[in-house]
Amino acid sequence: MSRIGRQPVVVPTGVKVNVAAGQISVEGPKGKLSRAVPPLVTVEGKEGEVLVTRPNDEGKTRSLHGLTRSLINNMVLGVTKGYSRGLHIEGVGYRAAVAGKKLTLSLGYSHAVEFAIPEGITIVVENQTELMITGTDKETVGQVAANIRFLRKPEPYRGKGIRYTDEVIRRKAGKTATTGAK
Repeated sequence: MSRIGRQPVVVPTGVKVNVAAGQISVEGPKGKLSRAVPPLVTVEGKEGEVLVTRPNDEGKTRSLHGLTRSLINNMVLGVTKGYSRGLHIEGVGYRAAVAGKKLTLSLGYSHAVEFAIPEGITIVVENQTELMITGTDKETVGQVAANIRFLRKPEPYRGKGIRYTDEVIRRKAGKTATTGAK
């Protein structure tokens, strides 16, 4: 039995979990999330908890058992606390600004890069070089942060680019000037 899959998902007060045919929806103070449940596992909601069970011990079923439980737990945590991911922009003249539903980034290109902010995601720009991406869906928050980071990945020589706040860039030594051999 899966160690993660057999643990019940504790549903805090103020959160409603609705399990319908092949669909689970979680509603809480921060919003509402829904997801399709794989047909190989069964999800049942009881008083204050959600249980995920599997009918057999086949490999595919076992892998979906723990995954489904983790996804439901992430949904419950998302509608109660929310998720956030921080980005840091480093480089001379590199900056960010939010205007409406667009994030405008100056990243050393000949033009400013505009990034459309998806529904359910909030981006806060602090002092032009710090971004905080928040939302209820962990997967979407992580994907938006990865997409923004991809616009200018950090380079190893000077460290310029967009990186996660907890990311450490391994720096490389540049070329050294040597005197010619006589």
